[in-house]
Amino acid sequence: MVFLGMLFAHAQDQDTSGGGFACERDDAVAIANDALGQLTKAVRLSTACPEETFGAASLMRNLAKRGLLQERTDMLTGQHLIAGEWVGGEDHFASDPADGPSNTFAVGTAAHVDRAVEAAEEAFAQFGWSSRGDRAALLRRMADEIDARGDAITEIGSQETGLPEMRLIGERGRTVGQLRLFAEHIEKGGYLDQRHDPALPDRTPLPRPDLRMIQRPIGPVAVFGASNFPLAFSVAGGDTAAALAAGCPVVVKGHSAHPGTGEIVAQAMDAAIKSTGVHPGVFSLVQGGKRDVGTRLVQHPLIRAVGFTGSLGGGRALFDLCAGRDEPIPFFGELGSVNPMFLLPEAAKARGAQIGTEWAASLTMGAGQFCTNPGIAVIVDGTDADAFQTAAKQALEQVAEQTMLTDSIADAYRDGVTRVVKSTGITQVMGTACAARNAAPSLFAVSGDDWLANTKLHEEVFGPLGIIVRVRDLGQMFGIARTLEGQLTCTIHMDDGDTQAAQSLMPLIERKAGRLLANGFPTGVEVCDSMVHGGPYPASTNFGATSVGTLSIRRFLRPVCYQNIPDSLLPERT
Repeated sequence: MVFLGMLFAHAQDQDTSGGGFACERDDAVAIANDALGQLTKAVRLSTACPEETFGAASLMRNLAKRGLLQERTDMLTGQHLIAGEWVGGEDHFASDPADGPSNTFAVGTAAHVDRAVEAAEEAFAQFGWSSRGDRAALLRRMADEIDARGDAITEIGSQETGLPEMRLIGERGRTVGQLRLFAEHIEKGGYLDQRHDPALPDRTPLPRPDLRMIQRPIGPVAVFGASNFPLAFSVAGGDTAAALAAGCPVVVKGHSAHPGTGEIVAQAMDAAIKSTGVHPGVFSLVQGGKRDVGTRLVQHPLIRAVGFTGSLGGGRALFDLCAGRDEPIPFFGELGSVNPMFLLPEAAKARGAQIGTEWAASLTMGAGQFCTNPGIAVIVDGTDADAFQTAAKQALEQVAEQTMLTDSIADAYRDGVTRVVKSTGITQVMGTACAARNAAPSLFAVSGDDWLANTKLHEEVFGPLGIIVRVRDLGQMFGIARTLEGQLTCTIHMDDGDTQAAQSLMPLIERKAGRLLANGFPTGVEVCDSMVHGGPYPASTNFGATSVGTLSIRRFLRPVCYQNIPDSLLPERT
């Protein structure tokens, strides 16, 4: 028998699994629309299938189980994943890829959110008390399942975002790497910060009870996918990995810039959950939806914290909603920054041109769509500043237009360029017109006086735009450092002769940023124990937290003290 085409490849009925099927053997069953009933009967008789109601998808799965068909796990359903089930909706939206076909996805609703969060709360009763070994196994299986779908993720991710294939392959490596890193981290147990003060029954004048403290998971967590990292900061990204490692179920609000990428990753997560026997409510993905969906998610009374990476405006709105709840919850928002660089005199004199060339490369990496993009360079005015500026200009002139993540991001970048062009005292060093979804680099220069007078120049422009602030002297450079808002990063370029100046600058920038660099560029965030990706507001909404690295698990834990509690009732300890 011969399996004819992809007639049921996209079949969706009440028990759709989210996959399609491809021919595996030449003697597969012939399928035709008008023969589905006869085929169903034949399959029952010839393979001793149990008596059940067969839809197209369930029939295909039974054939796959018997070796007649090979089930595929990388085909889109256009649905939400809610507690292990693929669920559709009445309204739909079309993806807007940079290249390739558009796909249709169900629009999320408040009802979808309610269902997902309620399932998460149900799962927490088990998952919150699961062993570290079981959670580590789940994280590693998720990493394996994502890797198994690597080609499909790269293909659709490149289509949806316009990012190069190698960038997405590298980002997938980071994504699965942090899942495995968290598995190792929780197995060690140090993150629990356990403390024990044994009972002192004979102490006078009062005895002391037995006291134990341990960090415990807080409950269901909401995560908002980011536009600029379709893998590392999205469905299975750092927020999700940290929350699951802590023992918190996760409900993800997928980003509409890459819904297909998000769904395939969710398929991997679902497969891992099913294969490890974890409660399916531990993870859900709700796609699309208007502001009411995000609002419902952060205000649902069962959600205990929110992880967000995105714009200042969107993040601040969600932050205010979290704070305005009857029971306020923490909002861990990473909102971006201008990531200033300070070029000290001896470094500028010795290698200003080299730094300018390297800055241009960092500035345009990924079309400037990194929250750590070093958009501001502060340097003392003079011939060394001229050399730095000329080298940066020449390097930027060699950079071709790049595709941005979405049309709206490209529009916002052009609006940002226009805003800077119209600013008082600004000089446009170089820049070319760009249209549609493309972005070309822009370079500007401004005096220290005009920079200090125009706070609009301090705002992030998401894209490959750089501003050189030419200050009178080190005193004005230090003054600019004092007036900075919170940043993710601050960088010092220095040589040995700059040590004294750097010592004066360090106390100023340490209060402004979560990560300080010397003689480097901040585009590139290592996922490790010591990384801090956060900073004072508006870089993030919680200066004591990080969204990258193993310390990020602390966002989803709270300390609990157990007084005279029997060992049989205590949570797992190291």
